[in-house]
Amino acid sequence: MSKPKIAIVVGSTRAARFADVPAQWIAKIAKSHADIDVEIVDLRDWPLPFFDEVASSAWAPSQNEVAQRWQKKVAEFDGFIFTAAEYNHGPTAVLKNAIDYAANEWNKKPAGFVGYGSVGGSRAVEHLRLAAVELQMAPVKSAVHIAWGDFLAVRQGEKKLEDIEHLNQAATALVNDVAWWARVLKAARAADAIAGEAQAA
Repeated sequence: MSKPKIAIVVGSTRAARFADVPAQWIAKIAKSHADIDVEIVDLRDWPLPFFDEVASSAWAPSQNEVAQRWQKKVAEFDGFIFTAAEYNHGPTAVLKNAIDYAANEWNKKPAGFVGYGSVGGSRAVEHLRLAAVELQMAPVKSAVHIAWGDFLAVRQGEKKLEDIEHLNQAATALVNDVAWWARVLKAARAADAIAGEAQAA
């Protein structure tokens, strides 16, 4: 079986976003993990409109061409790590919208989070965990929370994320958890597919 493929989803599209910094940092750590392949997925490359389909794609095919391509992209991956900025105690609208534009493609795959903001993006991450459960994902316990002091120090160029030891420890734990669950769930999905083919024969 091939190595699990993990997406680092850049969860903000603002011109002045901070998201590139944690995305590149967590991707570098993830790419050092021999058991997974890693790709950065930038929502700027997926100009999805605000959700305007007749129903979730779980119940009716999406009509929007970008949405169709997005669903195929999501389906390529075996696990996800999302960068999560916190706006007014919640995640960015663009990230929630992207999550809502796919359905079955998220199922039975792990989700991890790198949050940042006044309390390390923890409230945004909690919102996203609930959405992940509804989509039958497996959100992992480990997470990275870049609290306000560290965020400002990095934003202002006083430090780099790789210089902050407690964040590096959290990032390593997160990647290890996502990699483990991605491997296990990929094998389980493959076994289900084989069983389904046998029943249909």
